[in-house]
Amino acid sequence: QVQVLESGGGSVQAGESLRLSCSASGFTFHSDMGWYRRAAGKEPEGVATIQRESGDIYYLDSVRGRFTVSRGDGENTLYLQMNDLKPEDTGMYYCAFVPSRVNWRPPEAPDIGHWGRGTQVTVSG
Repeated sequence: QVQVLESGGGSVQAGESLRLSCSASGFTFHSDMGWYRRAAGKEPEGVATIQRESGDIYYLDSVRGRFTVSRGDGENTLYLQMNDLKPEDTGMYYCAFVPSRVNWRPPEAPDIGHWGRGTQVTVSG
């Protein structure tokens, strides 16, 4: 059974930080991994991705320099450190594992793969 669990969201003031965490299990396909978000009334957008084989990392232009994606010790463990948060970063954040053949990169959001229920990030100010 596939399980993807995100955590770490919350409500913060502009300029503050949050660290999102993700763990997943139950699937075996060779996958890239990353985060995407969906803001109310907007299309989902990819935020940060890691290509599993090369280790290459890609960021959405609007978060580059503020967000850092990293892998944990577990094979399917992922983090997103978000600094200097802005109101436009508000949204539901999803951790995703996408088949490597898709070559997932921001700003695209994945349409195949596995993701969880998300964790809400709300930035005020």
